[in-house]
Amino acid sequence: MNLRGIDLNLLVVLQALLDEAHVTRAAERLGLSQPAMSNALERCRHLFGDPLLERAKGGMRLTPKAEALREPLSRLLTDAARVIDPHPQVDLATLRQTVRIVMADYPAVMVVGPLHARLAASAPGINLVVEPWHGAADALDAMARGRLDLAVSVFPAVEASFHREELLHEQYAVCMRAGHPAAKDFNLERWLQYPHVLVSGRGETRGALDQALLALQRTRRVGVVVPSFLLVPPLLASSDLIAMVPRRCLPVAGGVGVGGDSSPFGGLAVFEPPIAIEGFALHLAWHARRQQDAGVRFVAGVVGELLRG
Repeated sequence: MNLRGIDLNLLVVLQALLDEAHVTRAAERLGLSQPAMSNALERCRHLFGDPLLERAKGGMRLTPKAEALREPLSRLLTDAARVIDPHPQVDLATLRQTVRIVMADYPAVMVVGPLHARLAASAPGINLVVEPWHGAADALDAMARGRLDLAVSVFPAVEASFHREELLHEQYAVCMRAGHPAAKDFNLERWLQYPHVLVSGRGETRGALDQALLALQRTRRVGVVVPSFLLVPPLLASSDLIAMVPRRCLPVAGGVGVGGDSSPFGGLAVFEPPIAIEGFALHLAWHARRQQDAGVRFVAGVVGELLRG
């Protein structure tokens, strides 16, 4: 093939189309009009002799040929960028793109406001889309397919094609309403007498606590499963439900911290779990193809700074 007869800019356009699987979003990412992007897609189809994007239920999908092109195309463009400019300087104020990040409501409530403020001040052309968390596996798949740019989640391990960094290490606390019957002489037996609230974005009915109880040949009753940590405090306030949540999810009232026995904390009584429950590391991850994307890296840096804070 004679490369002199090929517009290599099409490869940049093609990468955006394969990452987004959406003509309009790819156009927004590159600052092109929708008709210009549609025209470029037709040229890519002619170049590769393949439809590349096909209509499917709910949108567009990549053809097998397009899927096979993604990794080698990403490596090619990354290598080309390093050859041309090994130390690129990007003016954040000139960026025009959308960055998609997935995370649960915790830690989203901690970072979205400050993150937007930083973007407005330093990179006003970056639009932020925060998508709901449906588990680590779903987040990794979405990043591998190019539907998402960043993910904040618990990732015990990732493949070599992903970059992962630890943001913080979280521990659990048990909480209930301040006048809860179990708050007096709280212990394991009192804890297991009452139904529990479990937070799961995937509707699961078992969690880390159930594994620890199983080792003691004990079980609990999960009375309510909710998709959001924001739903837990009002549920506890109006019932005898008990929850085990990450400490950073505890509501703060009047600056009162977690106490020894049953100190009020946002109207709740808070205790250490009466059995050993291992905490967890919260990670930030992105696919290697985003490594040279200045907008994605800037958002990743701010998220990391805010959560490590």
